[in-house]
Amino acid sequence: MLVLANMFGVESWLIVGLVILLLFGGKKIPELMRGVGRGVGELQKGINEGKDHLNSAMREEQPPYTPPAAETQPREPQRTEAEKPL
Repeated sequence: MLVLANMFGVESWLIVGLVILLLFGGKKIPELMRGVGRGVGELQKGINEGKDHLNSAMREEQPPYTPPAAETQPREPQRTEAEKPL
């Protein structure tokens, strides 16, 4: 929002405010703002629920990693035809 404030001057914001006042009238603006506030509240609620869901999923206990069992006897390396004894 700060970017928008820097992009437009005070005069531009006053003109936008006057246009909104003319379009919606003085009685409708509080209702409009109330609706915008409810929408922002619902958005925040959804964001928080998403964060809680993500955090709870991350906290779920993962089974510990167990490496595969090692062979008890070492294997002989594979020999090529030239390496095989006579």
